[in-house]
Amino acid sequence: MEIEILSVENLPSLMPLVAGLWSDGDIEEETDNFQQIIPAQDELCLLAREQEEYIGFIHVGIRQDYVEGAIDLPVAYVEAVYVKPAFQQQGIARKLMLAAEDWARKMGLSQLASDTSISNNTSIDFHKKIGFEEAARIVCFIKKL
Repeated sequence: MEIEILSVENLPSLMPLVAGLWSDGDIEEETDNFQQIIPAQDELCLLAREQEEYIGFIHVGIRQDYVEGAIDLPVAYVEAVYVKPAFQQQGIARKLMLAAEDWARKMGLSQLASDTSISNNTSIDFHKKIGFEEAARIVCFIKKL
């Protein structure tokens, strides 16, 4: 498995992975969002490739504002991590996370944060398995006016 930095050349290969993670997302909007990451200094997107097939990605950025559980700001934040179902449980997400950690250290950051939905036990277990500690659980509300 190879890990590549997001580029103009591999951006089209990222979009099916993004759709796999956010099936209800707007692909054109996501394409625009990820295009902006390519030159960014405070964000990184990495793609995992097995031979000619792109099988996963991670998007990490730097957050300057409040992050649950963070003791130092700014903090590196995993905005998204995804591996195709056929390639899960093979250490790919772990390798992507390790690459994100390396990037965060090079950026001079001392913490990496992430989140998942309260009901996503697979993701919760994964985060704990690779050394994350649960910082908080929240329930969000909205009221239509």
